[in-house]
Amino acid sequence: MSRDTLFSPFQLKNFTLKNRIGVAPMTRMSSLSDSVPRQDVLDFLVRRAENNAAIVYTEAIVTDYESAQGYPGQARMTTQRQIETWQPVVRSIQQCGSIAILQMFHCGRMAWPQVNPAGRTIGPSPLTPKQNNPLTGEPYPVPDEMSRFDMQHVINGFVETAKGAVAAGFDGIEIHGAHGYLINQFLSSYCNQRTDGYGGSVENRFRFAHEIIQAVKPVVPDDRLICFRISNWGVADMEVPLYGSKDEYQQIIRLLSGEPIDAISVSTYDFTKKAFATEQNMAQLTREATDLPIMICGRIHDRTSADKALEDADIILSAKSILLNPNWVADLQAGKPMDAYASEEANVAYTDTPLP
Repeated sequence: MSRDTLFSPFQLKNFTLKNRIGVAPMTRMSSLSDSVPRQDVLDFLVRRAENNAAIVYTEAIVTDYESAQGYPGQARMTTQRQIETWQPVVRSIQQCGSIAILQMFHCGRMAWPQVNPAGRTIGPSPLTPKQNNPLTGEPYPVPDEMSRFDMQHVINGFVETAKGAVAAGFDGIEIHGAHGYLINQFLSSYCNQRTDGYGGSVENRFRFAHEIIQAVKPVVPDDRLICFRISNWGVADMEVPLYGSKDEYQQIIRLLSGEPIDAISVSTYDFTKKAFATEQNMAQLTREATDLPIMICGRIHDRTSADKALEDADIILSAKSILLNPNWVADLQAGKPMDAYASEEANVAYTDTPLP
């Protein structure tokens, strides 16, 4: 890989990215009303485009008004007011020569009834994480095992949210299949112990993701992107691998590669870490199993780590570094020494403090 790769253009479907750097999607809790983020959170996204990030992701957007919400104050994209709030944000990002992608998700068993309008938690199986909910200090409630009706309702939520993203002008949407949220709960045998056509084999556990992608595709114009995010860790029980082996993970990647998606986003805590008792990291394992463009996230904090990450991926995404340092892209280009931020430092994202 050339030293200049990080700041070289990259063709992602019909979009020519000005560099290989993006703002990772980061869950927030900043909606004060109407499921619309605070203005400073929206301004933060525009500012990162102004400061040369090629891709700007939204925070994770919940997909329905029943059971999708897992945290207080989350945003949605299913009403005209929400669409009209985001339209000028998207235009401003695009005017900077960047692309805007909306990430959408359903929290599944990571929710608790008090934050859901329907007062209900659902999942593929009636299993809870072993750890307590860090926001309530209480055990997670046992979710209702999803019926076929529940699944279709959830799929409809993804479709309606994708329609909202298109109406708001986004260049693409991302389906969040990572971090122990609902789609990931179906994919992982750690969370999924169903005995019907949605449990057991990898193909069966993949079926729900397949149905969501296939339902979303017709409402997303061909000139927009569809991406899919995946990880081997969840926000609860982080030490538990969500996939049992390299073979299982790569089988899922191969199944994703047969879907009408344009890129796979791989989320790690440390992109260099070897995975599944192999000598390979997650990007390398993903690259072995797909020809799709790969985005990588996880402890990429300076020029050296960014260049290293691009040896096995096409685009780097930054969360903490680009959240806390508005000038991160310029500092990368200058080769400025930069330490990795601790997770605690990023907690500003969950306070009333305006984002930098």
